[in-house]
Amino acid sequence: MDNKDDNVNHRGATRVEDDVLDLVHTVMHQYRAQQYQVLRDGPHDITHMESKVLGYFGRNPGATQSELAQHSGRDKAQLARLIKGLRERGLLDGAADDADRRSITLRLTPDGQAVLRTLQKQARRLNERAVLGFSGTEQQQLLALLQRVRANLADG
Repeated sequence: MDNKDDNVNHRGATRVEDDVLDLVHTVMHQYRAQQYQVLRDGPHDITHMESKVLGYFGRNPGATQSELAQHSGRDKAQLARLIKGLRERGLLDGAADDADRRSITLRLTPDGQAVLRTLQKQARRLNERAVLGFSGTEQQQLLALLQRVRANLADG
């Protein structure tokens, strides 16, 4: 059987449009693997979503879980589990809101701030390495092209 288009292994003729998003996926996989490797050997093995939650509360100390859900568009139950785990690990701390005692405001603990700083420092290193050898013009072109890809997908 001579099948030129193997969908499982992506062998055979491919279209450039297919290759673009496959390559974006591969780049993001490499980035995330290297981003979180810096924490895997320490006491805090952080997932991508956990880092997003830490980043949100790092930028918005005193925000609530509901505000995070509204901002992220994520499922409230998923966020509740993430927040619970981060609190149990000592990375987030909560307190009753003075205006509404039923609502809990959340903040990074000192350990949470240290983890976030480590992630941010590693992100800067990886960003610099990713565009190593690119001119300023090339970096701007790449950014503009990726923004167009994002816009095209948002319109669809």
